[in-house]
Amino acid sequence: MNAAQQQNHDPAGHGVPDGFELVHADAALLVLAKPAGLLAVPGKGEDKQDCLSARVQASYPDALVVHRLDMATSGLMLMARSISIQRALGALFERREIHKRYVAVVDGQPKAAPGAGPGGWSLIDLPIVVDWPRRPLRIIDAERGKASQTRWRALAFDAPTNSTRVELEPVTGRSHQLRVHLQALGHPILGDRLYAPVDVQARAPRLLLHACALGLVHPVSGLPLQFASPAPF
Repeated sequence: MNAAQQQNHDPAGHGVPDGFELVHADAALLVLAKPAGLLAVPGKGEDKQDCLSARVQASYPDALVVHRLDMATSGLMLMARSISIQRALGALFERREIHKRYVAVVDGQPKAAPGAGPGGWSLIDLPIVVDWPRRPLRIIDAERGKASQTRWRALAFDAPTNSTRVELEPVTGRSHQLRVHLQALGHPILGDRLYAPVDVQARAPRLLLHACALGLVHPVSGLPLQFASPAPF
């Protein structure tokens, strides 16, 4: 099943509520499309309570957070509809059995690693740790960092803007992983207010990073689910 086939599929009859885009709903889980600029979960302070999870819970009170996207990132996000399903989906994430793919536009023209795999996929394997003096920023740290891996491949280079559209597959799920890894590669994401130089930040009105695909085996039915969301940039 893809996102187009699943759009508005909701046996409970909720339809598409105001305030968020529903991609799929069933008795066990929800798939949402988060816009850029909206928090995934509440932050600290009264001004940070509007978020995707709160909007969803206003229509689906049983909805529970399973994972997050950065506020600046758009795309597909999964929620559970019971504690047991939340645990089951969390276990799938831990076993790396939920597959996510992103698209981004980066500065310059990154080169595939020597011996890149089929389809031109390369691997960034650099450990990440919180930069405590500058929280919430992350940095690469070979001694203190947690193992972090990202697969990537170039899709198209645009010479007039000196930028490249890339596909990304996080193998691990560290906070800010894709942004930090691309910065470390020397090709930060356009519009990245945290990790890109000022001139690269200014080349896009938002972070050009979008969670475009989500695949998993349904924790109840055992059927494979595939969802897609085209990048809005």
